Amino acid sequence: MSTYPPTQCGLATFTAALYEHLSRLPGHVGVVRVLDDPDGGPPAAEVVADLVNGSRASAAAAVHTLNGYDVVVVQHEYGIYGGFDGADVLEVVEALTVPTMVVLHTVLENPTSQQRWILERLVTAADVVVTMAETARDRLVEYYGVDLARIVVIPHGAIDHRSMRGTRSAGPRPLILTWGLLGPGKGIEWAIDAMQGLRDLRPRYLVIGKTHPKVLKRDGEEYRRSLAVRARERGVADIVEFDASYLELPALANLVECADVVLLPYDSPDQVTSGVLIEAVAAGRPVVSTAFPHAVELLAGGSGLIVPQRDPGALALSLRRVLTEPGLAEEMAASAASQAPSLVWSAVAQRYRSAAASLVAAS
Repeated sequence: MSTYPPTQCGLATFTAALYEHLSRLPGHVGVVRVLDDPDGGPPAAEVVADLVNGSRASAAAAVHTLNGYDVVVVQHEYGIYGGFDGADVLEVVEALTVPTMVVLHTVLENPTSQQRWILERLVTAADVVVTMAETARDRLVEYYGVDLARIVVIPHGAIDHRSMRGTRSAGPRPLILTWGLLGPGKGIEWAIDAMQGLRDLRPRYLVIGKTHPKVLKRDGEEYRRSLAVRARERGVADIVEFDASYLELPALANLVECADVVLLPYDSPDQVTSGVLIEAVAAGRPVVSTAFPHAVELLAGGSGLIVPQRDPGALALSLRRVLTEPGLAEEMAASAASQAPSLVWSAVAQRYRSAAASLVAAS
């Protein structure tokens, strides 16, 4: 149960990739699609029901459908379900009578009382709780009192780039890449400021991705326009390029392969899951990232450099090191390559299936 294409958001992309690889394994997999609008576009063949936010009838139908399966996997993010902070998900999950895995894409260290209430009820209703990083697991134990034995850490999946190695074509200018749905909190402001310190290298900083649908609905393209204004004011409009495309996975894989360095300048100190980070490491690309928890954990082995949040000078210095220091990018790529086999979608799907099989056996 999750958002699902044609909805364009991180959870929809995640679930589509997980479905694709689970469906290659023995058994039958269906998708209950979460929608804000009942006219959410024609469903794919694997969509067995729609959960329309705000519709009690569709919630009851979703529960009936889900209870016909052996195991239910619920993707959870506060913004995708109906009700205040997405509280309507509880009505569905607490009505399930089959073993349930809840996958937590966000685990806040300092939640609001409402967010804490939702998460505590969710994990109580779940048979297994999945996090994508050890940091998130540790937060559940320390701040939410969840029994460690009920938590499984399964990484966010990534495209298998190993068969693509060697296809990279370097351009005349070093390519610094940031991608994902655009909105406040991504830290693009500080990355733009950092480009001032790299003019002598003539980099191309490409920021690719549509504006997040919820940001677009609330503010239109004001945030994207503010970034373009900032680039002009800083005198780096010739270095910074915005592309409002939403890339499907094959196109994204090709683009990531061409990057000299992937830049994650995120503001949030709470982020415990980043599909962009996983994709970059799986592709063997050097990473420069701010010190959000998932990056600190995943890059500790040497596949990236960590800098403080909101520090353009530190960003510029680390980017310069990757682009100019002899052997550094190659060392980072080798470290990333050693991590890649456990991060690709085929390995991740197998871990979900194994966890589900254990639940069925136990029930």
